[in-house]
Amino acid sequence: MSTARITIDVFSDFVCPFCYLEEPELAALKARFGEAVGIRWRAFELRPEPAPTLEPDGDYLQDIWNRAVYPMAEERGMTLRLPRIQPRSRLAHEAMAWAQHSDPATADTLRLALFRGFFEESLDLADPVALVNVAEGLTLDGTSLEQALAEGRYREQVLADQQAAQALGIQGVPGLRFSLNGEHAGILEGAQPRRQLLLAVERLLDLMD
Repeated sequence: MSTARITIDVFSDFVCPFCYLEEPELAALKARFGEAVGIRWRAFELRPEPAPTLEPDGDYLQDIWNRAVYPMAEERGMTLRLPRIQPRSRLAHEAMAWAQHSDPATADTLRLALFRGFFEESLDLADPVALVNVAEGLTLDGTSLEQALAEGRYREQVLADQQAAQALGIQGVPGLRFSLNGEHAGILEGAQPRRQLLLAVERLLDLMD
């Protein structure tokens, strides 16, 4: 099938561990249903300016990582470490928009590299030099990305994603918006177990039969 019948818009943020933890579940979903399901990753900055960023050593992050992030990471076979910094994520989202526009085939690779860099090596997502280095490490055009970030070329696209999520009532990430043949078909918020995702898609496909 050449056209996806079901589209899942995944509103996410690079500083959200649960967004990274949803990666293997969505990959399994795609592997199960193939071209019947299209997945679009979209920007949702959890703490845009002037909202304060979280304190890496604060009680909130320590508690949620020990109580939820580490157990889920172990369950899903992933390695995450509580980052030593909590940067703004706007530039990382702009880098992703650049990749989606300039070379869509590389967008998934860059997204995973940014997630992995932040949650395994405390990559500074707000540093354009660091973002360019990641891109160049993937043999992407670092000069093109550097120019796009300096010009704010994709800022409006990132803000448009944010506004779309707010219009849908999405308050937490990952926020998964399901569409069936272009029509809104429901929203799930938070990291979903694989079985829940499979059931949601199967129910929608049943509506087509």
